[in-house]
Amino acid sequence: MMSRVEAKKPSSCESEPLTSERVRVTLSVLKGVVTSCYGPAGRLKQLHNGRGGSVRTTSQSAALLAGLPVSHPVLKMLAASVQNHVSCFSDCGLFTTILCCNLVENVQRIGLPPTTVIKLNKHLLSLCTSYLTSEACGCRIPVDFSCTQILLCLVRSILTSKPACMLTRKEIDHVSTLILRVFLLTIPENTKDRIILGKSVIIPLKGQRVTDSTVLPGILIEIPEVQLMKILPIKKSDSFKVALFCASLSGDLSDTGEGTLVVSYGVSLENAVLDQLLNLGRQLVSDHVDLVMCQKVIHPSLKQFLRTHGVTAIDRVGVALMEPLSKATGTQPIGSLASISPSSYGSVKDLGTAKFGSKHFFHLIPNEATVCSLLLCSRNDTAWDELKLTSQTALHALQLTIREPCVLLGGGCTETHLAAYIRHKTRSEPESILQDSSCTQTELQLITEAFCGALESVAGSLEHDGGEMLTDGTYGHFWSAQADSSSVVNWPDLLSRCGCGLHSCRGELGLSFLRSPRPPFSPLTCLPPQEAAGAANNLTLDCFTAKLSGLQVAVETANLILDLSYVIEDKN
Repeated sequence: MMSRVEAKKPSSCESEPLTSERVRVTLSVLKGVVTSCYGPAGRLKQLHNGRGGSVRTTSQSAALLAGLPVSHPVLKMLAASVQNHVSCFSDCGLFTTILCCNLVENVQRIGLPPTTVIKLNKHLLSLCTSYLTSEACGCRIPVDFSCTQILLCLVRSILTSKPACMLTRKEIDHVSTLILRVFLLTIPENTKDRIILGKSVIIPLKGQRVTDSTVLPGILIEIPEVQLMKILPIKKSDSFKVALFCASLSGDLSDTGEGTLVVSYGVSLENAVLDQLLNLGRQLVSDHVDLVMCQKVIHPSLKQFLRTHGVTAIDRVGVALMEPLSKATGTQPIGSLASISPSSYGSVKDLGTAKFGSKHFFHLIPNEATVCSLLLCSRNDTAWDELKLTSQTALHALQLTIREPCVLLGGGCTETHLAAYIRHKTRSEPESILQDSSCTQTELQLITEAFCGALESVAGSLEHDGGEMLTDGTYGHFWSAQADSSSVVNWPDLLSRCGCGLHSCRGELGLSFLRSPRPPFSPLTCLPPQEAAGAANNLTLDCFTAKLSGLQVAVETANLILDLSYVIEDKN
């Protein structure tokens, strides 16, 4: 009996998708979810499915966008753009999402033609990038690698912005120092034209105190205590020759690959494979190899053979450690059981063992100290998962400072400062934009206000408890006060420092409520670079490269969404 075949459904064609109430509501919900996670006081989200499985508590964009069931093509495009940005730069995913949603919403209220909006958005984005990359930028601080204070503030700011890590101030300082140390250890001492960074491995130690976390040079491979006892004692030597296998040494026939095996009558295939493994072992012994490591499984007979001849064998190291092991030992991973080229071997300076908590480790100490292990402790699985992702983000942010040795002021101050600069620039020098875009002065001011309002809304997203949000008329920085303080006349009595922590509320700053009408002004440069670096004890900072890319992605994605005339969706 033939099964019933469902008729193919026609594709749906939706014109002017942004006029759809469904799209507007869904975009507003996404913005609300992401905005509520933003900053150190952001609210946490739990991600789980109805079929059971693990529950993730997070406020990070990488986890949120991967776990949210986004269905409409417009939102899928937005999520894909942000996810692609995060995969490249690790940080500023929430900033990018909030800014993009704000831009789309603000522009929709104006009602100007999309072509005019897109053209002006591109001009305003060009103004932003030119200013942020110029020496005159008032919200950028250069990084001096001879002093670690700025770098430490950057790491501390990233850790503080992720409340799901559940860290105290003391724990944040401890982990920040460790992450900075990992970064410095992966920088080679002698470099010529290009810097090739080393590798770091994060090792979980759950159920331990965060302050027990530490950094060790080399690589730690977790192994059972029973197996560790079999390879002890480790002989002493000036150098240890290493072979690293990515092919299985278990002897299973399933590892021979696809194709047909022709076996002669009376031949034992298992014995033939074992003979081949033992021949491989004899070559390793004759080549004076001291340590054999395998990504997969080593046959017990081969293990015993190697152990008898004084060769240490460790298997099941896993695919995640293959690249760091190759970097640490200088080996080329061996992918076959054929004759091994001498160039495939590597070496390490020393071998040892270590114990942390209830776990036992085999310790490889490389010849060059550009590979290290971060033993990251946390009280539970949920906090550790979030702390690991945050530590990776912070480490990546540090690596990006090598390419662009500067940081941006955080805490909302870059957004409000940039908004003040754009307002002043478009009001004082509108001629070049008007000539290139063929728009009117009124259209330019409307789009400028929508653009700057979107930036200021990102800064305002840092406040989650109903507090008062202000900007100053001198530096264009962001300030936040407690709720129900609008009756206060003398703001310096209530405010301590701005969002980034660079300025205190002293003198006549010209404070006003965020997004309230005020005449355009040219924001002053905050501090000379030397003074800014000297005042960096408690600054809140953002990664320059990640935030600049996030700004570009947000504006370009918003332009793409605003330019959509039709959405054709296959329903099959």
